[in-house]
Amino acid sequence: MFQLSIQQKDKKSKARAGKLMTPHGEILTPNFNPVGTQATVKTLSSLDLKEIGAQIVLSNTYHLNLRPGAQVIKEMGGLARFQGWDGPTMTDSGGFQVFSLGVAQKKVELQDNHGRKMSKFVKSVFLSPSDTQMLLPSITKTRAEKIITKLKQATVKEDGVWFYSHINGDKHWFDAEVSIALQEKLGADLIVAFDDHESPLWDYEMTKLSVERTNRWGIASLKAQKRKDQLMYGVVHGGMFENLRKASAQFTDTHFPAVSIGGSYTSKDVLYHVLDWCVPYFQEDKPRHLLGIGEVQDLFEGVSRGMDFFDCVAPTRRGRHGNLYISPQNGGRKERNFTMNIFNAKYQLDTDPIDPGCVCMTCQTYTRSYLHHLFVADELLAQRLGSYHNVYFIVNLVKRIRESILEGSFQKMKEEWVG
Repeated sequence: MFQLSIQQKDKKSKARAGKLMTPHGEILTPNFNPVGTQATVKTLSSLDLKEIGAQIVLSNTYHLNLRPGAQVIKEMGGLARFQGWDGPTMTDSGGFQVFSLGVAQKKVELQDNHGRKMSKFVKSVFLSPSDTQMLLPSITKTRAEKIITKLKQATVKEDGVWFYSHINGDKHWFDAEVSIALQEKLGADLIVAFDDHESPLWDYEMTKLSVERTNRWGIASLKAQKRKDQLMYGVVHGGMFENLRKASAQFTDTHFPAVSIGGSYTSKDVLYHVLDWCVPYFQEDKPRHLLGIGEVQDLFEGVSRGMDFFDCVAPTRRGRHGNLYISPQNGGRKERNFTMNIFNAKYQLDTDPIDPGCVCMTCQTYTRSYLHHLFVADELLAQRLGSYHNVYFIVNLVKRIRESILEGSFQKMKEEWVG
């Protein structure tokens, strides 16, 4: 039912082009998954995504459980039908949101199964109000700050997490059985084992305990799975510690039919080191997903190190705020994440499209001048047009990366973009 076939490998790196078969169609890799947190990629319809060329959409178990509820989506025919999408879908476990919207925001108490306190850690610098905006529906910075202030203390126990809804403060319990049961109701093709997301502030011993929890929760997730038409990814953790990452990679590859890399990174260099440490332990025939990563430089570096799948909210988040992707030939630079700020006054009389040469609907129809006006006037259309261009840009950049692997020109393309 699920089979990854590798069609071509790059001769000078670990980059590879493949095809993953799923119950709802094939996915060509490398692939970028647009993020539809609440069963919607913000400002874009399922028809837009098809037009853009997206092959799969990723949604969030935590948010969909809070509203409309996994049972509602099940009764409406599953995640794909619910959002009018006829291709493959993916859900994450909710582990990151449990961490970022609860554990990371307050002093948190860790307990063992007998209720004994284990240790404490303080508010993490991993999230700022702007980071919280990435994890919640479209909200203002002020609203994000208020949400952080009101979040109640979360409790991490050895078998799961007690946390509180960011919507109404209701208390919820998430463990492996709950996460997998919810994902089975949602009905995505690809699902993720429940994991314990570490903080970048944790020391070695705290991170080691977190990896051990993720391992236990991963095995519990496999035992909880009843549906055979869903491919489960295990998640590699271990922060910035090499031996923890390597051990987690070995464990994940041993037990799961698909592997993903998650957790915290303090810099791009750390991220790339983590990939170098982990990928050698992954079997060739298993899909590999780099969770939550999707900036241009990271895509090239991730693909060159052997990763197949990527997802990130950056394209739509940037698009909604006037930070628009441009190619190197039009001034895109990795130091600026290959973006331009359309609010800049110099674009007021600019008759070019965002990225000359781009064939997306936004670039084929509208000028930088018009987009500058829309964003300055705070028109809703600005958010849609900016998001459309950015998602198109990233989805089709990864498509071109795939084609370069097949043609034997990946190294040349990578050099042209990121050096």
